[in-house]
Amino acid sequence: MNSAVPEAVLRELGRTEGGTDALRLLVRDQHTRRLVLLRAVLDAAADAPASVCPPALRDRLGEDWALLEAAERADRDAVRAVLLYPLAGPWAERTLHGLTAEPPAPATATAPAPTPGLDRDLGHFGALTAAAAVRARLPFAVRLTARGGLLPLPTLGALRTGPGPYAPAEPVDVALKDGRVTLRPESGPPVIVTADTHGARSADPRWLPLLTLPAIRPGAAPVPLDDLDPYRTVGGGPQRYGLSVAGPDPRARADWAGLWSRTAPLLGAGGPHRTAETAALLRCLVPLAPPPGVDPADRGRAQCSGTRRDAFGAVLSSRPATPEHLATTLVHELQHAKLDALATLVPLHHEDPAPRHFAPWRTDPRPFDGLLQGAYSHLALAGHWQRLALGAERLPRRELAWSEHARCREQVGAVLPVLAGSGALTREGRVLVNEMITVYHRLADHPPPAGHLARATAYVRTARVIWRQRNGT
Repeated sequence: MNSAVPEAVLRELGRTEGGTDALRLLVRDQHTRRLVLLRAVLDAAADAPASVCPPALRDRLGEDWALLEAAERADRDAVRAVLLYPLAGPWAERTLHGLTAEPPAPATATAPAPTPGLDRDLGHFGALTAAAAVRARLPFAVRLTARGGLLPLPTLGALRTGPGPYAPAEPVDVALKDGRVTLRPESGPPVIVTADTHGARSADPRWLPLLTLPAIRPGAAPVPLDDLDPYRTVGGGPQRYGLSVAGPDPRARADWAGLWSRTAPLLGAGGPHRTAETAALLRCLVPLAPPPGVDPADRGRAQCSGTRRDAFGAVLSSRPATPEHLATTLVHELQHAKLDALATLVPLHHEDPAPRHFAPWRTDPRPFDGLLQGAYSHLALAGHWQRLALGAERLPRRELAWSEHARCREQVGAVLPVLAGSGALTREGRVLVNEMITVYHRLADHPPPAGHLARATAYVRTARVIWRQRNGT
């Protein structure tokens, strides 16, 4: 097979796994694309007419880029940690769109008006650059702008300058000297922040440090719980589905830390590949607010989660009720991240995007790509829950795991014939789907208790009936 992805890698990924080489291939390609995207932002700003990007904004972008290049010469890895941070992706996509959009009519002949929001987006590049310089320990001094009462320094934390999102924009002078970061807001005394390998800390309560969760295994990177970055849902799917982010809250952070501390063993119980893919792919967790319309009394049980194609390495989730649910959320969402990254490298199918397929995990018709994504993630969940069931010592946990396994496996079985029967799969897509089918049948080597299987079968059958009634087909 003459492909950008070796067949052995396709087969590994088709089994919802992925060894070191497979995961490294996905990560390397995504990182390369991010760097190309950042360069595209710089080029688009240089080419944009003054009615889109006025000279003052273009000049400031050039100054920030020069600081970024100096920081990279000082410490390349430190700078890449900021530029490749998942939430820099949504910012870059949004900024590039703003720079390449149709120019608005100028306000006057001598004072062109920038694309709405572009000044804020380009200003955020200054914050990214400052964060990179801090990490590289390169002395600098810049003036940034706090908006909505907050000045974020991505991957480090944020300075609170006002009481809430309606606080006016405020200049803040930021400087690094002698290993200390000084932030001087226009409306108050300076804030001193100490930044090192353990994070960015300050005795001043106006500084909000980013909470960093311990590495999922020795040698892996710690995982930021990012409740501060202004681009964590901007322009992405969460907003379209009515989901919103959760802001910084000490109690919520403590709850997340407690859940996280008990998650690694549960990931490992699902197989060493689950811990490996989490260590390789997860670069930040973004807390979401509970799903809209949920009764406050049920918020502990209701959960929503997702990934973003423009934020590779980020998992967005409302707070799960238990460590088991946090582990399965990571398993579920990281499959989407893997499949998205793979489909970016090589096309898996040429099906049209019309939403017409039944998926037992959704009430609305799904496009073929959504069907493939859902089947892939549910197949991984079926295997994960089966391993948990086989290893569980306590009856309640074992019963829960068998129930979840049976439901996920029956859901996948309901849609695999559609995937396998598609004539629009590419050669790579055919290898992937064939491996998925093999894994699905292999799950039957350890069947769930008959009662769980019967209930799961009835669940999928009922879901199909309801779907047909609702969608008229």
